Formats: sequence, C-alpha cells, structure tokens
Amino acid sequence: MRIYLAGPLFTTPERDWNAALAARLEAAGHEVFLPQAHEPAVPSGQAIFEKDMAGLAWADTVVAITDGPDPDSGTAWECGYAYATGKRIVLFRSDFRRPGDAARGIPYNAMLIGSADVHLEMDLASLDGAAAAIVEVLAGLSG
Repeated sequence: MRIYLAGPLFTTPERDWNAALAARLEAAGHEVFLPQAHEPAVPSGQAIFEKDMAGLAWADTVVAITDGPDPDSGTAWECGYAYATGKRIVLFRSDFRRPGDAARGIPYNAMLIGSADVHLEMDLASLDGAAAAIVEVLAGLSG
C-alpha cells in the first residue's frame, strides 16, 4: 500500500516518532511518503505545498497522526483532501486528551472522524503498539 504519513512535524519528538513509524510501516511492506523526508531545498510555503500535493497524489491511503490538543491543521487539510479524492484514511491518536464531544461519542474533530475509514485511539501507545495496530488496520483495508 502507498501511504502518505500525515501529522505534526514541528518538534524533534514529533519528527522522530514520524520517522520511526514510517520505518515500521515500510518494514511491514508498505511504501511511505513522509513529508518531512521530502522537504524542498528552499522550503517556501509554496514549495512545501507542491511536494506534499505530489505525495498525496501518489498515495492511495493517508495515515494521520492526530495527537495534540486539537489535530494539526495541515493534517486535517490533508485528510479532507484525501477524502475528497477517494483515498482511504486511517486516523491514529495516542493523546489521551479528548478535544471533541465525548458525551456524544465524538472523541475529537467530527469532520476527521466522519471522513476516516478507521480511527484508532490508543492512549499513550508505544511506537511498536501503534505500528502493529496501524499495520493490522491497513491489512483489513487492502483485503
């Protein structure tokens, strides 16, 4: 499966998590477009947008990390674009904070939840646990 790995990439821990998750998905036989690994030589907003759009066009599935008090705005946009173009979407969240309306069964942004094929909420999941769960979900989507 060709995966676009969306998620925040603005801190060293975020970038390390993304890279390690991408490596585990690749070890499981998937191809992964990791935006932080494809940063343009001159990282203007337009250049980043164009690189990431090429990655989204190439992928058939978006795996989105939705950690944080509210999912990253770029990640949310990428999921919306993926939904509009018929791609599969897997949301993953290890953050135990729930910014959504838990009383109505919406653990976070209703637009993200509604557009996703699968959403995994695994509070404080380990990297290996997260990767295993995502690989299992991807197998279900491809079969």
